[in-house]
Amino acid sequence: MARYTGPKSKKARALGEAIFGYDKVFEKKKYGPGQHGPSKRRRQKSDYAIQLMEKQKAKYTYGVLERQFRKMFEKASRMSGVTGENLFQLLEGRLDNTVFRLGIASTRSAARQLVSHKHITVNGIVTNIASCNLRPGDVVSVRGKSQGMEVILESIAANSQNVRKFPWLEWDSSKMEGTFIQAPTREQVPEKINEQLIVELYSK
Repeated sequence: MARYTGPKSKKARALGEAIFGYDKVFEKKKYGPGQHGPSKRRRQKSDYAIQLMEKQKAKYTYGVLERQFRKMFEKASRMSGVTGENLFQLLEGRLDNTVFRLGIASTRSAARQLVSHKHITVNGIVTNIASCNLRPGDVVSVRGKSQGMEVILESIAANSQNVRKFPWLEWDSSKMEGTFIQAPTREQVPEKINEQLIVELYSK
């Protein structure tokens, strides 16, 4: 299972966003990594560097590696509509991201692990492919024998109100299942990423 396994706080500081979720180190040191810290004078970033940073931010936020991300962008560019919005719809439609948005897992990496360990079903079928792209009407559930897992119960209890923030999802706590109603619009996705810069980067 390919995934990023490097230092998370250092990467978050380099990109200027807590992309892996709440991070005590990032909150204390909201400046780039390096021995000189905030005192080091940094040159103004070029347009390419700014575009690259946005792409990296999107990649690490959603836990997608370079080749996967490029393929996803190419698919988004072939779809009708705005490429940047299409890209976010594909990212948000991933199974691991949906498990995270539903509150079944506290982070995307934890959601990815639950999927890969076969604790999640899609339309009643056990699915262990984190990159599986959901379609409107698909039902994502916690597998029957996994519904008593402490880590899942704690995450659902802590995030029971958060799912309401995402109007493209519906959650039924009694059945421990959620429905992917429709692909979200860009305005509905809360991530602070400028998708237009990513489009410009790949258009060169």
